[in-house]
Amino acid sequence: MAGEITETGELYSPYVGLVYMFNLIVGTGALTMPKAFASAGWLVSLVLLVFLGFMSFVTTTFVMEAMAAANAQLRWKRMENHQEEDDDSSSTASDSDSLLQDNYERAEKRPILSVQRRGSPNLFEITDRVELGQMASMFFNKVGVNLFYFCIIIYLYGDLAIYAAAVPFSLMQVSCTTGNDSCGVEADTRYNDTDLCWGPLRRVDAYRIYLAVFTLLLGPFTFFDVQKTKYLQILTSLMRWIAFAIMIVLALVRIGRGHGEGHPPLADLSGVRNLFGVCVYSFMCQHSLPSLITPVSSKRHLTRLVFLDYVLILAFYGLLSFTAIFCFRGDSLLDMYTLNFASCDIVGVAAVRFFLGLFPVFTISTNFPIIAVTLRNNWKTLFHREGGTYPWVVDRVVFPTITLVPPVLVAFCTHDLESLVGITGAYAGTGIQYVVPAFLVYHCRKDTQLAFGPGTVSKHRSPFHHTFWVGFVLLWAFSCFFFVTANIVLSEAKL
Repeated sequence: MAGEITETGELYSPYVGLVYMFNLIVGTGALTMPKAFASAGWLVSLVLLVFLGFMSFVTTTFVMEAMAAANAQLRWKRMENHQEEDDDSSSTASDSDSLLQDNYERAEKRPILSVQRRGSPNLFEITDRVELGQMASMFFNKVGVNLFYFCIIIYLYGDLAIYAAAVPFSLMQVSCTTGNDSCGVEADTRYNDTDLCWGPLRRVDAYRIYLAVFTLLLGPFTFFDVQKTKYLQILTSLMRWIAFAIMIVLALVRIGRGHGEGHPPLADLSGVRNLFGVCVYSFMCQHSLPSLITPVSSKRHLTRLVFLDYVLILAFYGLLSFTAIFCFRGDSLLDMYTLNFASCDIVGVAAVRFFLGLFPVFTISTNFPIIAVTLRNNWKTLFHREGGTYPWVVDRVVFPTITLVPPVLVAFCTHDLESLVGITGAYAGTGIQYVVPAFLVYHCRKDTQLAFGPGTVSKHRSPFHHTFWVGFVLLWAFSCFFFVTANIVLSEAKL
Protein backbone atom coordinates (compact mmCIF):
# COMPACT_ATOMS: atom_id res chain seq x y z
CA MET A 1 0.00 0.00 0.00
CA ALA A 2 1.17 3.51 -0.73
CA GLY A 3 0.75 4.70 2.84
CA GLU A 4 2.66 2.08 4.77
CA ILE A 5 6.15 1.70 6.13
CA THR A 6 7.25 -1.76 5.08
CA GLU A 7 10.33 -3.90 5.53
CA THR A 8 13.34 -2.98 3.47
CA GLY A 9 13.66 -6.43 1.96
CA GLU A 10 16.80 -8.22 0.77
CA LEU A 11 19.64 -5.82 0.06
CA TYR A 12 21.29 -5.62 -3.36
CA SER A 13 24.25 -3.78 -4.85
CA PRO A 14 23.97 -0.28 -6.39
CA TYR A 15 24.45 -1.69 -9.89
CA VAL A 16 21.64 -4.20 -9.41
CA GLY A 17 19.51 -1.27 -8.26
CA LEU A 18 20.50 0.57 -11.44
CA VAL A 19 19.25 -2.37 -13.54
CA TYR A 20 16.00 -2.55 -11.54
CA MET A 21 15.34 1.17 -12.10
CA PHE A 22 16.07 0.79 -15.81
CA ASN A 23 13.57 -2.09 -16.03
CA LEU A 24 10.97 -0.15 -14.05
CA ILE A 25 11.11 2.97 -16.22
CA VAL A 26 11.38 1.26 -19.61
CA GLY A 27 7.97 -0.37 -19.92
CA THR A 28 4.73 -0.08 -21.86
CA GLY A 29 5.23 3.61 -22.61
CA ALA A 30 8.26 2.81 -24.78
CA LEU A 31 6.05 0.85 -27.19
CA THR A 32 3.84 3.89 -27.88
CA MET A 33 6.75 6.33 -28.21
CA PRO A 34 7.66 5.68 -31.92
CA LYS A 35 4.25 6.78 -33.21
CA ALA A 36 4.34 9.87 -30.97
CA PHE A 37 7.84 10.68 -32.32
CA ALA A 38 6.63 10.39 -35.92
CA SER A 39 3.62 12.64 -35.21
CA ALA A 40 5.58 15.45 -33.54
CA GLY A 41 8.71 15.45 -35.73
CA TRP A 42 12.16 14.13 -34.90
CA LEU A 43 13.78 17.38 -33.70
CA VAL A 44 10.91 18.47 -31.45
CA SER A 45 10.67 14.92 -30.11
CA LEU A 46 14.38 14.74 -29.31
CA VAL A 47 14.43 18.10 -27.53
CA LEU A 48 11.29 17.33 -25.52
CA LEU A 49 12.52 13.83 -24.64
CA VAL A 50 15.84 15.14 -23.28
CA PHE A 51 14.17 17.97 -21.37
CA LEU A 52 11.51 15.71 -19.79
CA GLY A 53 14.21 13.18 -18.90
CA PHE A 54 16.11 15.96 -17.12
CA MET A 55 12.97 17.11 -15.28
CA SER A 56 12.24 13.54 -14.20
CA PHE A 57 15.79 13.23 -12.86
CA VAL A 58 15.34 16.45 -10.86
CA THR A 59 12.15 15.22 -9.20
CA THR A 60 13.72 11.79 -8.59
CA THR A 61 16.41 13.51 -6.51
CA PHE A 62 13.61 15.43 -4.74
CA VAL A 63 11.95 12.16 -3.73
CA MET A 64 15.25 10.70 -2.50
CA GLU A 65 15.84 13.78 -0.34
CA ALA A 66 12.30 13.47 1.08
CA MET A 67 12.95 9.78 1.81
CA ALA A 68 16.09 10.71 3.74
CA ALA A 69 14.22 13.40 5.70
CA ALA A 70 11.43 10.95 6.54
CA ASN A 71 13.98 8.39 7.75
CA ALA A 72 15.66 11.06 9.90
CA GLN A 73 12.37 11.99 11.57
CA LEU A 74 11.45 8.36 12.21
CA ARG A 75 14.91 7.66 13.61
CA TRP A 76 14.73 10.74 15.82
CA LYS A 77 11.34 9.72 17.20
CA ARG A 78 12.66 6.26 18.02
CA MET A 79 15.60 7.82 19.87
CA GLU A 80 13.25 10.08 21.85
CA ASN A 81 10.97 7.16 22.74
CA HIS A 82 13.97 5.15 23.83
CA GLN A 83 15.15 8.05 26.00
CA GLU A 84 11.69 8.33 27.60
CA GLU A 85 11.75 4.62 28.42
CA ASP A 86 15.18 5.03 30.02
CA ASP A 87 13.90 7.99 32.06
CA ASP A 88 10.89 5.97 33.26
CA SER A 89 13.03 3.03 34.27
CA SER A 90 15.46 5.23 36.20
CA SER A 91 12.67 7.00 38.14
CA THR A 92 12.47 4.13 40.65
CA ALA A 93 16.05 4.67 41.75
CA SER A 94 17.03 6.71 44.83
CA ASP A 95 17.36 10.49 44.69
CA SER A 96 21.14 10.41 44.81
CA ASP A 97 21.32 7.70 42.22
CA SER A 98 18.92 9.69 40.04
CA LEU A 99 21.06 12.81 40.28
CA LEU A 100 24.21 10.90 39.42
CA GLN A 101 22.46 9.11 36.58
CA ASP A 102 21.00 12.36 35.20
CA ASN A 103 24.39 14.08 35.31
CA TYR A 104 25.99 11.11 33.58
CA GLU A 105 23.33 10.95 30.89
CA ARG A 106 23.53 14.68 30.20
CA ALA A 107 27.31 14.51 29.99
CA GLU A 108 27.20 11.53 27.66
CA LYS A 109 24.28 12.49 25.45
CA ARG A 110 24.60 16.23 24.95
CA PRO A 111 27.55 16.17 22.48
CA ILE A 112 26.06 13.30 20.47
CA LEU A 113 22.67 14.96 20.13
CA SER A 114 24.21 18.28 19.21
CA VAL A 115 26.17 16.64 16.42
CA GLN A 116 23.06 14.89 15.16
CA ARG A 117 21.13 18.14 15.15
CA ARG A 118 23.76 19.55 12.82
CA GLY A 119 23.16 16.65 10.48
CA SER A 120 24.80 13.33 11.32
CA PRO A 121 25.51 11.17 8.26
CA ASN A 122 23.71 8.28 9.96
CA LEU A 123 20.63 10.31 10.85
CA PHE A 124 19.64 10.79 7.21
CA GLU A 125 20.54 7.29 6.06
CA ILE A 126 17.74 5.65 4.02
CA THR A 127 17.11 2.38 5.84
CA ASP A 128 13.32 2.32 6.35
CA ARG A 129 11.16 1.94 3.27
CA VAL A 130 8.76 4.87 3.60
CA GLU A 131 6.25 4.92 0.75
CA LEU A 132 4.98 8.12 -0.87
CA GLY A 133 1.67 7.98 0.98
CA GLN A 134 3.41 7.82 4.35
CA MET A 135 5.68 10.74 3.39
CA ALA A 136 2.59 12.70 2.32
CA SER A 137 1.01 12.08 5.73
CA MET A 138 4.24 13.19 7.46
CA PHE A 139 4.81 16.41 5.49
CA PHE A 140 1.36 17.43 4.14
CA ASN A 141 -1.81 18.56 5.87
CA LYS A 142 -5.10 16.67 5.53
CA VAL A 143 -6.02 18.38 2.25
CA GLY A 144 -2.59 17.63 0.78
CA VAL A 145 -2.81 13.96 1.73
CA ASN A 146 -6.24 13.60 0.12
CA LEU A 147 -5.04 15.35 -3.04
CA PHE A 148 -2.05 13.01 -3.19
CA TYR A 149 -4.25 9.92 -3.00
CA PHE A 150 -6.64 11.38 -5.56
CA CYS A 151 -3.73 11.95 -7.96
CA ILE A 152 -2.20 8.50 -7.57
CA ILE A 153 -5.62 6.83 -7.86
CA ILE A 154 -6.32 8.63 -11.15
CA TYR A 155 -2.88 7.61 -12.41
CA LEU A 156 -3.44 3.96 -11.49
CA TYR A 157 -6.85 4.04 -13.20
CA GLY A 158 -5.13 5.30 -16.35
CA ASP A 159 -2.53 2.55 -16.02
CA LEU A 160 -5.21 -0.13 -15.76
CA ALA A 161 -7.14 1.31 -18.72
CA ILE A 162 -3.97 1.20 -20.84
CA TYR A 163 -3.30 -2.39 -19.82
CA ALA A 164 -6.92 -3.44 -20.34
CA ALA A 165 -6.87 -1.99 -23.87
CA ALA A 166 -3.37 -3.06 -24.91
CA VAL A 167 -3.86 -6.81 -24.43
CA PRO A 168 -7.15 -7.19 -26.39
CA PHE A 169 -5.85 -4.78 -29.05
CA SER A 170 -2.72 -6.87 -29.58
CA LEU A 171 -4.76 -10.09 -29.73
CA MET A 172 -7.18 -8.50 -32.22
CA GLN A 173 -4.35 -7.27 -34.43
CA VAL A 174 -2.60 -10.64 -34.49
CA SER A 175 -5.68 -12.82 -34.96
CA CYS A 176 -7.69 -10.57 -37.29
CA THR A 177 -4.84 -9.56 -39.59
CA THR A 178 -3.41 -13.05 -40.03
CA GLY A 179 -6.56 -15.02 -40.82
CA ASN A 180 -5.64 -17.32 -43.66
CA ASP A 181 -2.48 -15.33 -44.40
CA SER A 182 0.39 -16.50 -42.24
CA CYS A 183 2.32 -13.36 -43.10
CA GLY A 184 -0.08 -11.05 -41.31
CA VAL A 185 -0.75 -7.43 -42.13
CA GLU A 186 1.22 -5.81 -44.93
CA ALA A 187 2.84 -2.43 -44.49
CA ASP A 188 0.36 -0.57 -46.71
CA THR A 189 -2.75 -2.19 -45.24
CA ARG A 190 -4.90 -0.08 -42.99
CA TYR A 191 -7.78 -1.54 -41.02
CA ASN A 192 -10.89 -0.02 -39.51
CA ASP A 193 -12.80 -1.32 -36.52
CA THR A 194 -15.78 -2.03 -38.78
CA ASP A 195 -13.79 -4.37 -41.05
CA LEU A 196 -14.66 -8.04 -40.80
CA CYS A 197 -12.49 -10.31 -38.66
CA TRP A 198 -14.06 -13.79 -38.47
CA GLY A 199 -17.12 -14.35 -40.59
CA PRO A 200 -19.77 -11.78 -39.63
CA LEU A 201 -17.77 -10.56 -36.62
CA ARG A 202 -16.13 -7.18 -37.01
CA ARG A 203 -12.70 -6.30 -35.65
CA VAL A 204 -14.23 -4.22 -32.87
CA ASP A 205 -16.38 -7.21 -31.89
CA ALA A 206 -13.28 -9.39 -31.67
CA TYR A 207 -11.58 -6.72 -29.56
CA ARG A 208 -14.49 -6.62 -27.11
CA ILE A 209 -14.61 -10.41 -26.91
CA TYR A 210 -10.92 -10.45 -26.03
CA LEU A 211 -11.53 -7.67 -23.50
CA ALA A 212 -14.30 -9.71 -21.86
CA VAL A 213 -12.07 -12.78 -21.66
CA PHE A 214 -9.20 -10.68 -20.29
CA THR A 215 -11.50 -9.22 -17.60
CA LEU A 216 -12.91 -12.61 -16.62
CA LEU A 217 -9.46 -14.19 -16.35
CA LEU A 218 -7.56 -11.40 -14.57
CA GLY A 219 -10.35 -9.36 -12.96
CA PRO A 220 -10.95 -11.81 -10.06
CA PHE A 221 -7.39 -11.19 -8.82
CA THR A 222 -8.58 -7.72 -7.79
CA PHE A 223 -10.70 -9.36 -5.10
CA PHE A 224 -7.69 -11.12 -3.55
CA ASP A 225 -4.08 -10.36 -2.66
CA VAL A 226 -1.34 -11.13 -5.16
CA GLN A 227 2.40 -10.82 -4.93
CA LYS A 228 5.01 -10.33 -7.63
CA THR A 229 7.35 -13.32 -7.59
CA LYS A 230 11.02 -13.10 -8.39
CA TYR A 231 10.86 -15.72 -11.15
CA LEU A 232 7.92 -14.01 -12.84
CA GLN A 233 9.91 -10.77 -12.79
CA ILE A 234 12.93 -12.48 -14.33
CA LEU A 235 10.82 -14.11 -17.06
CA THR A 236 8.97 -10.92 -18.06
CA SER A 237 12.17 -8.84 -18.00
CA LEU A 238 13.93 -11.38 -20.20
CA MET A 239 11.06 -11.42 -22.69
CA ARG A 240 10.96 -7.62 -22.75
CA TRP A 241 14.64 -7.21 -23.57
CA ILE A 242 14.57 -9.93 -26.21
CA ALA A 243 11.62 -8.16 -27.87
CA PHE A 244 13.26 -4.70 -27.72
CA ALA A 245 16.55 -6.05 -29.05
CA ILE A 246 14.81 -7.85 -31.96
CA MET A 247 12.86 -4.72 -32.95
CA ILE A 248 15.93 -2.45 -32.88
CA VAL A 249 18.08 -4.91 -34.83
CA LEU A 250 15.41 -5.58 -37.45
CA ALA A 251 14.82 -1.85 -37.96
CA LEU A 252 18.57 -1.17 -38.27
CA VAL A 253 18.99 -4.02 -40.78
CA ARG A 254 16.10 -2.74 -42.86
CA ILE A 255 17.48 0.82 -42.83
CA GLY A 256 20.98 -0.45 -43.64
CA ARG A 257 19.68 -2.29 -46.71
CA GLY A 258 18.08 0.90 -47.98
CA HIS A 259 14.52 -0.27 -47.34
CA GLY A 260 13.71 2.40 -44.77
CA GLU A 261 10.47 4.20 -45.68
CA GLY A 262 10.36 6.80 -42.93
CA HIS A 263 10.75 10.50 -43.69
CA PRO A 264 9.71 12.16 -40.41
CA PRO A 265 9.21 15.94 -40.38
CA LEU A 266 11.48 18.22 -38.42
CA ALA A 267 8.62 19.51 -36.29
CA ASP A 268 4.84 19.18 -36.18
CA LEU A 269 3.33 20.97 -33.20
CA SER A 270 -0.02 19.20 -33.58
CA GLY A 271 1.58 16.01 -32.28
CA VAL A 272 3.30 17.56 -29.26
CA ARG A 273 0.36 16.98 -26.91
CA ASN A 274 0.45 13.21 -27.19
CA LEU A 275 4.25 13.17 -27.31
CA PHE A 276 4.38 15.09 -24.05
CA GLY A 277 2.03 12.67 -22.30
CA VAL A 278 3.85 9.62 -23.69
CA CYS A 279 7.25 10.95 -22.57
CA VAL A 280 6.02 11.81 -19.07
CA TYR A 281 4.47 8.35 -18.78
CA SER A 282 7.68 6.74 -20.07
CA PHE A 283 9.81 8.36 -17.34
CA MET A 284 7.45 7.50 -14.50
CA CYS A 285 9.25 5.92 -11.55
CA GLN A 286 8.79 8.37 -8.66
CA HIS A 287 5.93 6.41 -7.07
CA SER A 288 8.12 3.28 -6.84
CA LEU A 289 11.39 4.86 -5.70
CA PRO A 290 11.05 3.89 -2.00
CA SER A 291 10.78 0.21 -2.92
CA LEU A 292 13.65 0.57 -5.38
CA ILE A 293 16.15 2.77 -3.54
CA THR A 294 15.85 1.59 0.08
CA PRO A 295 17.28 -1.94 -0.46
CA VAL A 296 20.42 -0.59 -2.19
CA SER A 297 23.26 -1.69 0.09
CA SER A 298 25.59 1.28 -0.49
CA LYS A 299 24.08 4.69 -1.21
CA ARG A 300 27.34 6.63 -1.27
CA HIS A 301 27.12 7.55 -4.97
CA LEU A 302 23.38 7.11 -5.36
CA THR A 303 22.72 10.36 -7.24
CA ARG A 304 25.46 9.62 -9.77
CA LEU A 305 24.10 6.15 -10.42
CA VAL A 306 20.59 7.50 -10.93
CA PHE A 307 21.97 10.09 -13.36
CA LEU A 308 23.77 7.32 -15.27
CA ASP A 309 20.50 5.39 -15.40
CA TYR A 310 18.69 8.34 -16.95
CA VAL A 311 21.44 8.80 -19.56
CA LEU A 312 21.15 5.12 -20.54
CA ILE A 313 17.35 5.33 -20.67
CA LEU A 314 17.49 8.43 -22.87
CA ALA A 315 19.91 6.67 -25.22
CA PHE A 316 17.65 3.61 -25.38
CA TYR A 317 14.48 5.62 -26.03
CA GLY A 318 16.27 7.59 -28.72
CA LEU A 319 17.60 4.43 -30.40
CA LEU A 320 14.22 2.69 -30.35
CA SER A 321 12.27 5.70 -31.59
CA PHE A 322 14.70 6.90 -34.27
CA THR A 323 15.13 3.45 -35.80
CA ALA A 324 11.33 3.18 -35.86
CA ILE A 325 10.55 6.53 -37.50
CA PHE A 326 13.20 6.07 -40.22
CA CYS A 327 12.27 2.43 -40.84
CA PHE A 328 8.49 2.89 -41.15
CA ARG A 329 6.37 5.64 -42.63
CA GLY A 330 4.70 7.82 -40.02
CA ASP A 331 1.18 6.86 -41.14
CA SER A 332 2.01 3.14 -40.93
CA LEU A 333 3.32 3.19 -37.34
CA LEU A 334 0.83 1.55 -34.98
CA ASP A 335 -0.04 2.53 -31.42
CA MET A 336 1.72 -0.62 -30.20
CA TYR A 337 5.07 -0.64 -32.01
CA THR A 338 5.51 -4.42 -31.79
CA LEU A 339 2.58 -4.85 -34.20
CA ASN A 340 4.56 -3.21 -37.02
CA PHE A 341 6.62 -6.40 -37.21
CA ALA A 342 3.68 -8.64 -38.17
CA SER A 343 4.53 -8.53 -41.88
CA CYS A 344 6.55 -11.05 -43.88
CA ASP A 345 8.62 -8.37 -45.60
CA ILE A 346 9.77 -7.17 -42.16
CA VAL A 347 10.13 -10.50 -40.33
CA GLY A 348 10.50 -13.71 -42.29
CA VAL A 349 10.26 -16.10 -39.33
CA ALA A 350 6.67 -16.74 -38.25
CA ALA A 351 7.64 -17.53 -34.63
CA VAL A 352 9.33 -14.13 -34.27
CA ARG A 353 6.30 -12.35 -35.75
CA PHE A 354 3.94 -14.00 -33.30
CA PHE A 355 6.33 -13.43 -30.39
CA LEU A 356 6.50 -9.70 -31.07
CA GLY A 357 2.80 -9.44 -31.79
CA LEU A 358 1.85 -11.19 -28.55
CA PHE A 359 4.65 -9.69 -26.44
CA PRO A 360 2.37 -7.08 -24.74
CA VAL A 361 -0.08 -9.87 -23.86
CA PHE A 362 2.49 -11.77 -21.80
CA THR A 363 4.12 -8.85 -19.99
CA ILE A 364 1.09 -6.64 -19.37
CA SER A 365 -1.09 -9.51 -18.17
CA THR A 366 1.33 -10.21 -15.32
CA ASN A 367 1.28 -6.56 -14.19
CA PHE A 368 -2.48 -5.94 -14.37
CA PRO A 369 -3.43 -7.79 -11.12
CA ILE A 370 -0.61 -6.12 -9.21
CA ILE A 371 -1.62 -2.61 -10.30
CA ALA A 372 -5.26 -3.44 -9.56
CA VAL A 373 -4.50 -4.58 -6.01
CA THR A 374 -2.36 -1.47 -5.47
CA LEU A 375 -5.23 0.76 -6.60
CA ARG A 376 -7.72 -1.11 -4.39
CA ASN A 377 -5.45 -0.68 -1.36
CA ASN A 378 -5.09 3.05 -2.05
CA TRP A 379 -8.88 3.39 -2.09
CA LYS A 380 -8.98 1.66 1.31
CA THR A 381 -6.29 3.94 2.70
CA LEU A 382 -8.02 7.07 1.43
CA PHE A 383 -11.28 6.30 3.28
CA HIS A 384 -9.69 4.65 6.31
CA ARG A 385 -10.35 6.16 9.72
CA GLU A 386 -8.13 5.55 12.73
CA GLY A 387 -9.33 2.49 14.64
CA GLY A 388 -12.12 1.75 12.15
CA THR A 389 -12.69 -1.37 10.07
CA TYR A 390 -14.66 -1.96 6.89
CA PRO A 391 -17.67 -4.29 6.69
CA TRP A 392 -16.94 -7.47 4.74
CA VAL A 393 -19.08 -6.43 1.76
CA VAL A 394 -17.34 -3.06 1.47
CA ASP A 395 -13.88 -4.57 1.92
CA ARG A 396 -14.26 -7.57 -0.38
CA VAL A 397 -16.84 -6.41 -2.92
CA VAL A 398 -17.22 -2.62 -3.13
CA PHE A 399 -13.54 -1.62 -3.25
CA PRO A 400 -12.52 -4.30 -5.80
CA THR A 401 -15.54 -3.43 -7.96
CA ILE A 402 -14.85 0.30 -8.10
CA THR A 403 -11.24 -0.62 -8.92
CA LEU A 404 -12.02 -2.96 -11.82
CA VAL A 405 -15.10 -1.52 -13.55
CA PRO A 406 -13.97 2.02 -14.61
CA PRO A 407 -10.80 1.01 -16.54
CA VAL A 408 -12.64 -1.85 -18.25
CA LEU A 409 -15.39 0.56 -19.34
CA VAL A 410 -12.78 2.96 -20.73
CA ALA A 411 -11.10 0.12 -22.61
CA PHE A 412 -14.52 -0.98 -23.91
CA CYS A 413 -15.09 2.49 -25.38
CA THR A 414 -11.65 3.02 -26.93
CA HIS A 415 -8.42 1.23 -27.74
CA ASP A 416 -6.55 4.37 -28.80
CA LEU A 417 -3.44 3.58 -26.78
CA GLU A 418 -1.52 6.68 -27.81
CA SER A 419 -4.29 8.94 -26.46
CA LEU A 420 -4.74 6.86 -23.30
CA VAL A 421 -1.03 7.00 -22.54
CA GLY A 422 -0.88 10.68 -23.48
CA ILE A 423 -3.79 11.76 -21.28
CA THR A 424 -2.67 9.60 -18.32
CA GLY A 425 0.87 10.96 -18.53
CA ALA A 426 -0.14 14.57 -19.19
CA TYR A 427 -2.52 14.86 -16.22
CA ALA A 428 -2.10 12.29 -13.44
CA GLY A 429 1.47 11.53 -14.54
CA THR A 430 2.42 15.20 -14.28
CA GLY A 431 0.99 15.33 -10.76
CA ILE A 432 2.90 12.25 -9.58
CA GLN A 433 6.13 13.08 -11.39
CA TYR A 434 6.35 16.85 -10.81
CA VAL A 435 3.83 18.32 -8.36
CA VAL A 436 4.02 15.74 -5.55
CA PRO A 437 7.87 15.53 -5.42
CA ALA A 438 8.19 19.33 -5.51
CA PHE A 439 5.81 19.85 -2.58
CA LEU A 440 7.33 16.90 -0.69
CA VAL A 441 10.87 18.26 -0.86
CA TYR A 442 9.72 21.80 -0.03
CA HIS A 443 7.86 20.75 3.12
CA CYS A 444 10.44 18.18 4.20
CA ARG A 445 13.15 20.85 4.09
CA LYS A 446 11.07 23.14 6.29
CA ASP A 447 10.35 20.32 8.75
CA THR A 448 14.02 19.29 8.81
CA GLN A 449 15.14 22.83 9.69
CA LEU A 450 12.56 23.02 12.48
CA ALA A 451 13.36 19.59 13.89
CA PHE A 452 17.15 19.59 13.68
CA GLY A 453 18.01 23.27 13.55
CA PRO A 454 19.04 25.75 10.84
CA GLY A 455 21.89 24.68 8.60
CA THR A 456 21.11 20.97 8.81
CA VAL A 457 22.20 19.27 5.61
CA SER A 458 20.99 15.83 4.52
CA LYS A 459 23.58 13.48 3.07
CA HIS A 460 21.06 12.73 0.31
CA ARG A 461 20.24 16.34 -0.45
CA SER A 462 19.27 16.94 -4.05
CA PRO A 463 21.87 18.69 -6.23
CA PHE A 464 18.98 21.01 -7.13
CA HIS A 465 18.64 22.25 -3.56
CA HIS A 466 17.94 25.88 -4.35
CA THR A 467 14.31 26.91 -3.89
CA PHE A 468 14.36 28.10 -7.50
CA TRP A 469 14.22 24.49 -8.70
CA VAL A 470 11.09 23.74 -6.68
CA GLY A 471 9.39 26.79 -8.17
CA PHE A 472 10.63 25.92 -11.65
CA VAL A 473 9.27 22.37 -11.45
CA LEU A 474 5.87 23.61 -10.22
CA LEU A 475 5.77 26.32 -12.91
CA TRP A 476 6.61 23.73 -15.57
CA ALA A 477 3.95 21.34 -14.24
CA PHE A 478 1.16 23.93 -14.28
CA SER A 479 2.29 25.16 -17.70
CA CYS A 480 1.96 21.59 -18.94
CA PHE A 481 -1.55 21.30 -17.49
CA PHE A 482 -2.53 24.51 -19.24
CA PHE A 483 -0.89 23.59 -22.55
CA VAL A 484 -2.41 20.11 -22.75
CA THR A 485 -5.88 21.31 -21.76
CA ALA A 486 -5.79 24.17 -24.27
CA ASN A 487 -4.57 21.80 -26.97
CA ILE A 488 -7.40 19.36 -26.30
CA VAL A 489 -10.02 22.14 -26.31
CA LEU A 490 -8.70 23.62 -29.56
CA SER A 491 -8.54 20.19 -31.20
CA GLU A 492 -12.12 19.42 -30.22
CA ALA A 493 -13.25 22.86 -31.47
CA LYS A 494 -11.74 22.15 -34.89
CA LEU A 495 -13.55 18.84 -35.05
